[in-house]
Amino acid sequence: MNETIHQLTPIGVVYSGVTSRDEAPRQGYEGAPDAWLEMKSTVLEGLEGIAAGDEIIVITWLHKAHRDILKVHPGRNRSLPLTGVFATRSPDRPNPLGLHRVTVLEIAGSRLRVGPLEAIDGTPIVDIKPVLTRSADS
Repeated sequence: MNETIHQLTPIGVVYSGVTSRDEAPRQGYEGAPDAWLEMKSTVLEGLEGIAAGDEIIVITWLHKAHRDILKVHPGRNRSLPLTGVFATRSPDRPNPLGLHRVTVLEIAGSRLRVGPLEAIDGTPIVDIKPVLTRSADS
């Protein structure tokens, strides 16, 4: 396998009251708060068509993740057997991309208030995609 991978460039950053991995819920529906997405001015045109009430997928770079871990106890539950990270939602993985399904609550200039979002404060945003009601892979 000799493919070239281009670098990811953050398009924004998460501002949240969740400030550490230890206090972050594992999933948004587990009590995660609302958060603000501050988008770079160079990508604001790309937000056209997004409105309050929309569901979106926020793709983040889990910058505090450990990239050398290949097996974890699912859900941090040590009573469960070690499982390969690709069969889990663990943030620790070779390429720590986070997928977060959230609702847009407010848009204020270059900022979107979304929720619930379990990403910690300072997490880079690498992409945003709409939630499709039906797709070819469903």
